Amino acid sequence: MRRNGFFSPARILVIAGHTFTHLVRMKVFYFLAVFAILMLAMSYFEGPWSRAADDSAEQVLIDIKGWASGAMLIFSIIIAIASTALLIPKDLEDRTLYTILSKPVPRFDYLLGKLLGVFCLIGISLLLMDVMLSVILHYRTEQLLVEEMEIAKALKWPKEYVETRYADISSQGVTWSLQAGIGALFMKACIMAAIALLISTFSSSTLFTIVISVVIFCIGHFTADARNYWLHTSGKDASKHVKFLSQAAALVFPDFQLFNINDATNKGKVISPDLFVHLVKLTFFYTGIYSILAWFTFRKKEF
Repeated sequence: MRRNGFFSPARILVIAGHTFTHLVRMKVFYFLAVFAILMLAMSYFEGPWSRAADDSAEQVLIDIKGWASGAMLIFSIIIAIASTALLIPKDLEDRTLYTILSKPVPRFDYLLGKLLGVFCLIGISLLLMDVMLSVILHYRTEQLLVEEMEIAKALKWPKEYVETRYADISSQGVTWSLQAGIGALFMKACIMAAIALLISTFSSSTLFTIVISVVIFCIGHFTADARNYWLHTSGKDASKHVKFLSQAAALVFPDFQLFNINDATNKGKVISPDLFVHLVKLTFFYTGIYSILAWFTFRKKEF
C-alpha cells in the first residue's frame, strides 16, 4: 500500500472496509432492516383494503412491486443520509479522525473511503431486499398463473386468449427492467450520500446535516420544473427573481426526476440499456462533483 500520494485505491478500500464494518454494528440499521422486511411482508399479504373487486392478476403483482420499491426507496435514502451524517461526528467522538489524519492519509482519500463504505452498505442492503422481492414476486407470479389457467380451463377460453393472458401476467414478474428500477434507487441513494457528506464537512450538527439533506432530496424532485421555467419562460410573464432562483436550483441541485423509472418498471414497461447507462453516467457526475466540493471544504478544516 502506498503511504504517500494524493490518491491510493488500497488505502481508500481499507477506510471503506472499516466504515462499512462500523456502520453494520449500529443497531439503528437493524431496526431499519426490520422495517423493510415488514414493508415487503405487507406487499405480500393482502389486506381487505389492498384489493378492489375488479383487480386483475397483473394488478396484484404491480401492487407488490409498488409497495416493495417504496420501502426500498425510503430505506436506502434514510440509510444514505443518516449514516453519512454520522460519519465525521462519530470519528471525532471516538478520536479516530485524529489518529487517521495524523498519519500520511490525504483528506480526499479519507472522504472517498468513507463514502465508498456507505455505498457498500446501501448496495448490500438493497441487494438483500431485491432477493427477497424477487423470491416473493416469482412465487406469487407462479401462483397467479396457476389460478388463471384454472379459470381459463373452467370457462374454456380460446387458446390465443390464454396465451395472451399468460404472457401478460409473466411480464409482471421478475424482469431486467425491475432490476434496472432498483438500480436507479441505488444511484439516487448514492447521490444523497455524497450530498450529506458535503454538508457534514461544514456542519457542526448531525441534525442540521440530516434536515438539510432531506430538504435537498425534496427539492431535487422539482429541479426539472425549475429548469423548464429558466429555459422556456420569457416575456412579461417571467419574473426575474423567480427565474434567477429557478436557474440556481437547476444548476445546484440534482435532477432526481430522471431517476424515477420505478413507476414504469413496476408496470412492466421495458427500460432500455442506453437509459440505464445514461443514469450511471449522471450518478458518477453528481457524486464526483459533490465529493470534490466536500474535499474542498474539508481539506483545511481545523479540528
